[in-house]
Amino acid sequence: MSANGSPTVRRRRLGAELRSLRRAAGMTSMQVAKHLLVSQPKISLIETGRRPINPRDVRDLCRLYGVSEPGVVDSLMRMAKESARQGWWVACGDVPYGVYIGLETEAAAIHSYEPLVVPGLLQTRAYAAAIIAESIPCPPVEQAAVRLDVRLRRQHRAHHPARPLRLWTILDESVLHRIIGNREVMREQLEHLNALGAQPHITVQVLPHSAGAHPGVTGQFSTLTFPDGDAGVVYLERFTGDLYVEKNADRRIYHIMYDHLQAQALNPIDSRYVIEDMIKTYTRAAPPSRVRPPAERAASMAGV
Repeated sequence: MSANGSPTVRRRRLGAELRSLRRAAGMTSMQVAKHLLVSQPKISLIETGRRPINPRDVRDLCRLYGVSEPGVVDSLMRMAKESARQGWWVACGDVPYGVYIGLETEAAAIHSYEPLVVPGLLQTRAYAAAIIAESIPCPPVEQAAVRLDVRLRRQHRAHHPARPLRLWTILDESVLHRIIGNREVMREQLEHLNALGAQPHITVQVLPHSAGAHPGVTGQFSTLTFPDGDAGVVYLERFTGDLYVEKNADRRIYHIMYDHLQAQALNPIDSRYVIEDMIKTYTRAAPPSRVRPPAERAASMAGV
C-alpha cells in the first residue's frame, strides 16, 4: 500500500483550514453559501472533509475571506488538487466504509472497542470471508471476493515498515465465544490474534463477562488520531451508515469511555492467557449439538 497521504485526510485538513479562515473573517457558513450561490450543507460538507472542492473554488473562498498572501492561497489550492485524487480502494468498485478506509490509511493510532467480532485489521482470511459471506444484503460471489481483498489489503497499513499503525483493541469476551465460520476458523483466528498481540505496536485486551455493565454496552466505537496535530475523529460503525464524531467535547467523552474500558479489561498478559484457553477449547472435539436440525425443527412446528 502506498504511503502517500489519504485523500480523505487531505480533505479534512483543507476543510479545517477553510473553516478557520471563515471564522477569522467573521462569516457564517450560511453567509458564505449565499455569496457563492450554493447550499449551506455544501459548505459544511467541504469544511468537514466529506466533499471535495476544486482549486478555483478555494481561490474564490480565499478572496471572500480576505486572504491575499500568495503562499497561503497556493498551498490551499494545492491541497485541493491533491485531495481530488482517489484512494486505492475506489478502483475496487462498491466497497463499504470508503470514508473510514481513507482515515484509517493515514491514522497514526487507532483505539477500538469491539463487542461482537474481531476488528477487520486483525482478522484472518477465513474469518473475514465468513463474516462477509453473511453480510446483508448478501453480496454476489465476485463482490464478496473484492471486499475480502480490500479488507486484507487494508491490513498492510497496520504493519507498514516505516510507520506501523499503533493498534489498541479491547474485545468483549463474547467475541472469543461467538463461532464465526467454524471451530477451526476460530482456532486459527485466535492464534493469529495472540501472534499479533505479541508485536510491540499492537495491544489486545479482553473485557471479561465478570466486568458487568461498562461504558461499551452501547456498542462498537474506534478513536483515530493522526500525525501533524490533527484533532482526530471517533468512528461509530452502523448498519445503514457510519457516524463520525469530531466535536472536541464529544470526542473527549469517548476517550474517557475508553480509559474506563482499559481499566476494566484484563491486562494484555492475562488477556493472552484467556485467549490461549479458548484456543484449547476449539482444538478439542466439538461437544454434541443440542440444537435440532432445521428439518426436524420445521416438522415440529408443523405439528408432524
